[in-house]
Order: sequence, then structure tokens, then C-alpha cells
Amino acid sequence: MTCLDHISTKQPRSHGTLLITSKTLGDGRCGLGVLRQQGSAKFLSVSRRDAVEGVVINTSGGITGGDTLRIEGQAGEGAVLRLTTQAAERIYSSNDQSSGTVSTHLTAAPNARLDWLPQETILFDNAYLRRSLEASITGTSRFLMVEPVIFGRLAMGETVRQGQLSDRITIRRDGRILFRDATMLRGDISAQLDRPGVGNRARAMAFVLYASPDAEAYLDRIRTLLPPTAGASLVTTGALVMRFLAPDGFGLRQALLPVLDLLTGNDLPRSWRL
Repeated sequence: MTCLDHISTKQPRSHGTLLITSKTLGDGRCGLGVLRQQGSAKFLSVSRRDAVEGVVINTSGGITGGDTLRIEGQAGEGAVLRLTTQAAERIYSSNDQSSGTVSTHLTAAPNARLDWLPQETILFDNAYLRRSLEASITGTSRFLMVEPVIFGRLAMGETVRQGQLSDRITIRRDGRILFRDATMLRGDISAQLDRPGVGNRARAMAFVLYASPDAEAYLDRIRTLLPPTAGASLVTTGALVMRFLAPDGFGLRQALLPVLDLLTGNDLPRSWRL
């Protein structure tokens, strides 16, 4: 036995944690409360007077089996917090079919606004991802979230023949469950998406939720903006849910942008325009 026999063959894993909070400063101003960043998770702020806005960056360049990323965002009472990502998050092939884990925890205090606006997550062939999002809001909070997913890049000839996506979303309002959803795709994901009752050959999808006292007022306007492969429903008082299917990432973004523009007051983060 040589000394080389003791060297682990396992690849090093990437881990990142991030905590961002916003608070009011008076005179309509909003500022950063707490920022803690560790490992591969970083935050790049955008200069604004009325909100804490910034870009969440995963410096590892993507996620693969065994990687972990935890993001926590809190909008304080009366404050605004708007988070996006630098670019699409890439979920790469897992050598041993272990999952990468992404967990997001969001809190909007009374009269606060929190926008969770990440760009697309791209799953490559043999990618395994376990993702969860939990949000806690109040009856006077405004909360907007979008989670777009692309299964392979069609322009590059990519097909997801093997992999897994486990995605869970839980939204609580005043401590009670407002909305809960779970998605599980595993095995030959492309074949499953080809089925008419699943994706009807779509390779991109998105989930959008807007919870706010004025949510119902947007329903009819949103429906006029949607393509035939998308739908919007008022799932309960003050909560709109929208689902989108598209043939590819370009088609998905074309469908999403008018809706997100409306719900943000034409104030989407600049990275969405690049």
C-alpha cells in the first residue's frame, strides 16, 4: 500500500450560505440590515434609495451532486427586499447520482415587500437537484416569486435523458399554510415532458406566485398577457398562482417578462434585461 491509497477519490464539494435583511431608515429610505455570506454564496448590492436590491452569486459556477446552497432573505417591517441572480444557475451532471441541494427561506414582515426573482435554473443530463423554498409573510405583506426551469439547451442539442428534480414550495401567511406545492421528475425527464398531460413536449417551465392584498386586481390583466400554454388562478384571497410551459428558455422568458413587468411596476432587476 502506498500513500496514494489513502487519498479520497471523492471530488471536493461546494457549500454556500447567505443571509440578507432589509430595514427602513426613515424618509422613504430602505437599507441593508444584516449581510452574512460564507463559502460560494455571495451578494452584490445595487444602489437604490427605496429598496435593498441585489444579485445572489454562486461563485462555484454551478451545482452538482453533494453541493449545498442556502439562501435566507428577510424584509423588515415596511422595508423592501428584491433578490435576483447574476445569470442562469446550472445544475451539472452528478457522478454518483447524489443530489445538489438548494434551500431558500424568505420572510416578509408586516407592510414589507419581498421579490424573489432568480433567473432560470438549467438542468443538464444526469443532473440531480433537491430544491425547497419556504416563505413566511403576513396579511399586509407583498410577496412575489418566480422559479423558471429549463431542461437542457435545445440550441446546443442537449437532452435530459436521466436525472431528477425534486422541488417543494411552502408559503405561510400569518403562520398558516397559504400554498404548498411539490414537483418530482426523475428518470428520462425528456420522455416525461413529451407526454401531453405533463409537458406536451415543453422543455421549459415556470412557477409564479404573487401574494398581496391587491392580488385579485391583477388577475384579469395577467390573463390577457398569457400565451395558451400558461394559466393564472386566484387560489385564495390575496394570492395569485401562475404556471408556464414553453418549448425552450427563449419562449419562456418571452412569456414571463410581461407578467413580471406588470407585477413589479416595470421595475425588474437589470439582469433580467441582459
